[in-house]
Amino acid sequence: MTTTTDTLQVSSGKAQLGLIVQQLDELVAYLRQADRNSLPPLVYKLAQISTRLGQVSQNVSAMEDELRNLRALASISQVVNSSLDLDVVLQIVMDTIIRLTGAERGFLMLRNEKKELMIRVARNWEQVTIEQSDFAVSRTIINQVASSGRPVLTTNAQQDQRFSGQQSIVAYNLRSILCVPMIIKTDLIGVIYADNRIRAGIFTQSEMDLLVAFANQAAVAIENARLFASVRKTLAEVTALKNLMDNIFASIASGVITADIEDKIMMANHAAEAILGRTSLEMVGQPFDEILSPLSMLRPHLKEVIKTDQAIIGLETTPILPERGTVDLRFNLSPLKDAHRHTQGVAIVVDDLTEKKHLEAQRSLFERMVSPTIIEQLNPNNLQLGGRRGDITVVFADIRGFTSFSDGMEPERLVSILNQHLAAAAEAILAQEGTIDKFLGDAVMAWFNAPVPQADHTLRAVRAAIGIRQAIQELHTRLPQGDRLSFGVGLHYGPAVLGLVGTERRMEYTAIGDSVNTAKRIQENAAPNQILMSTEVYARVFEEVAARQVDAITAKGKREPVGVYELVDMRH
Repeated sequence: MTTTTDTLQVSSGKAQLGLIVQQLDELVAYLRQADRNSLPPLVYKLAQISTRLGQVSQNVSAMEDELRNLRALASISQVVNSSLDLDVVLQIVMDTIIRLTGAERGFLMLRNEKKELMIRVARNWEQVTIEQSDFAVSRTIINQVASSGRPVLTTNAQQDQRFSGQQSIVAYNLRSILCVPMIIKTDLIGVIYADNRIRAGIFTQSEMDLLVAFANQAAVAIENARLFASVRKTLAEVTALKNLMDNIFASIASGVITADIEDKIMMANHAAEAILGRTSLEMVGQPFDEILSPLSMLRPHLKEVIKTDQAIIGLETTPILPERGTVDLRFNLSPLKDAHRHTQGVAIVVDDLTEKKHLEAQRSLFERMVSPTIIEQLNPNNLQLGGRRGDITVVFADIRGFTSFSDGMEPERLVSILNQHLAAAAEAILAQEGTIDKFLGDAVMAWFNAPVPQADHTLRAVRAAIGIRQAIQELHTRLPQGDRLSFGVGLHYGPAVLGLVGTERRMEYTAIGDSVNTAKRIQENAAPNQILMSTEVYARVFEEVAARQVDAITAKGKREPVGVYELVDMRH
């Protein structure tokens, strides 16, 4: 590399040489006027030396120009490679060209995706961006350089026979023009165009050689800036995509875990962290069955997915997790593929069913306590205390002699026998789509025609009563003699108010009214295995049943005796 000291030495030597040449030139001029015979031969040798020194001076001048150009190229290389911002690089390139060549204007053109040359930077000698309205250039010269890949220099385009008659040169009064290609390997990526519309002869072969060398460096710098911009854009897109995927994974309620073919965890979303009680930092990079040992049962399934390249759906397990205790989990395992559809691991989707299973268990228990028809009618979002008035047929069934039966019996056995009898009665009622209100110790209360209207609700109640008697008889065939109990059944038809009673914290769906009380009083007067129904019930089903009238009963709270019939059987 040429140093500042080298430059100073060359300049000093050139100055001294110039002074000697000047003095010798004066001597030669004198000798030409003098008588040659009167001077010694040495003087004429000095004259010859003077001529040679003039040539040396020219050579030194040329060397100085070359040295200046080399230093300029070294400086340019540093400048254009000082930034990877394409716009900054282009502006630096153009300003440097104008400074080195003495051009009035400079244009840098790059090929776009359609291979068209488009002006990217236009600057003038004042280092000011040229407005688009002043883009007056010779397209002929530019196209010639682009097609041939060779530079073009003209000292006066107005008189240059190569471009005579070209409209742009004449119209724009173009004079000194220098245009060189910008080439990467063998591909032309653009051209550099410099001109001077005022003076001719501005550019020489030296400026052209310098600009060609500079264009090669500039092309590399521009390509590097382009690659950097492309990488930066790709990185931004990848980052945005990663952020989007992270946001998507974070918003998914299901846990998502990915594991490679070695079963090492690669990624886990927030839901997976919450479900499994482990953070991503704890899981990522660790073997699946080591960091999540309670889920080691999944290991053979992971291997199977990779081996068969087939998904496994709906694996359910109930592990005990250190941070959460016993949980119910469901897993879906799928092959994790790359862009070439090659399996790189397994994607694991895990759903926490713990709360769902808990709610299902609660509903199952609730359905055993409350009639399913009531559950279907209840709207959890619109539960209000209160009721509505309607006609229903009430059924009361009570076990006879249960108090004396239970004396001295172990509670576990007593409850078992009681439940078998009550279950038989309940099934007979549900078979006719009745609504079981409640179990009252050794009795069951039900009604028909609510909450779902039933046009034949009284007939259904009668069939349910006969079904209770038949179910108890069938149960007794399987029970020891000492465990057999009898039912007394009472039925009544009339108005009642049905709805939710209690408080916001504890409520139940029930029927309230005199009809309910009357059915209970009738049941209290029934003998073992006897079914009694009120006159109101008989009047609605007399064509369907075989019955006989019995003595009226005096019911508590009633002024007049209640007429009743004993239900014997159905007519058909």
